[in-house]
Amino acid sequence: MDYDTERRCAVFRIPTAHPADTAGLLDLIGSGAVAAADIRAIFGKTEGNGCVNDFTRAYAVAALQTALAGPLGCTPAEAGQRVAMVMSGGTEGGLSPHLLVFAVCAAPPGAAGVPALAIGTAFTRPFLPEEIGRTAQIEATAEAVTAAMAQAGIGDPADVHYVQVKCPLLTGDRIADAAARGQSVATGDTYKSMAYSRGASALGVGLALDEIAREALSDAMVCRDLTLWSGRASTSAGIELMHNEVIVLGNSPAWASDSTIAHRVMQDGIDLPAVLGALADAGLPSRGQLGPAGRDALLAVLAKADPSTTGRIRGARHIMLDDSDIAATRHARALVGGVLAAATGRTDLFVSGGAEHQGPDGGGPVAVIVRR
Repeated sequence: MDYDTERRCAVFRIPTAHPADTAGLLDLIGSGAVAAADIRAIFGKTEGNGCVNDFTRAYAVAALQTALAGPLGCTPAEAGQRVAMVMSGGTEGGLSPHLLVFAVCAAPPGAAGVPALAIGTAFTRPFLPEEIGRTAQIEATAEAVTAAMAQAGIGDPADVHYVQVKCPLLTGDRIADAAARGQSVATGDTYKSMAYSRGASALGVGLALDEIAREALSDAMVCRDLTLWSGRASTSAGIELMHNEVIVLGNSPAWASDSTIAHRVMQDGIDLPAVLGALADAGLPSRGQLGPAGRDALLAVLAKADPSTTGRIRGARHIMLDDSDIAATRHARALVGGVLAAATGRTDLFVSGGAEHQGPDGGGPVAVIVRR
């Protein structure tokens, strides 16, 4: 599309029956509701464990790339280069597996003027294993965020409300590759590498959005100095890539979408006022659970979830960090998902676990996209 023309960002939510379910996406394209060439990004919640060995993410990406290859007239690999695909594993509790499809379409001339939902995407270069979780990843992510903002036509960082990043993790083979070249990695623990990659990526978002000063950043503070965080970053690590995929969502008067996005920062996992505040900012004020009209107008809920490192929520003890059977991030997704579901009356919510440097310790950003 010629980005000199007026444009709008359309958002579609599609339920999925399993990680490789692309029927709803193909039906959407086949109905003419959206052209495959207009799709810029797809977010997905898959019912895996969200950990290192969660191959539902790669499975879902492969299925989506194959499904889009036909309508786009390209190979699956080329489809993956044209559409940013962020799969987040883990639908614990009542969370429902689903896809969020973001498309950029032409708008009627003269329709722009009121700040509306805007989207921009960018990709970093592939990282070496020894760069994951370190300054190189921070700086490359910041550059990609800036590029995505430019594509979205957003000049003021204050107009950015949510930045989704899909980032890589370390595996045994990747760690061995670094060692064979005489290089060390941020951590030899593959599960912890997810946190380091998420954390470095989030710090890159904070750097690009002027939330964090460059001089405060170093390899040594990643996942250690949790006083540094972005209130608009959401990062998710996966085994299916070695680069970062960045999607910036904000509001811009250059767009003509009928939708808007707003965000708040949850101070802990039960911060209902922050959720209600975000809804009100987007035009859906509510003292309780959203009614039918509000639920219909709510196009997407995007949030981060993580247990506090103190082991407490408002002074009361939690056991998320002490459970050897279930990863702490899985507990956190279920907890935050329940709070969000109670507020919105919906369970098809994009709740991502692991919030290192994404909001305060134990909290995280929550963003809502609403049709006006």
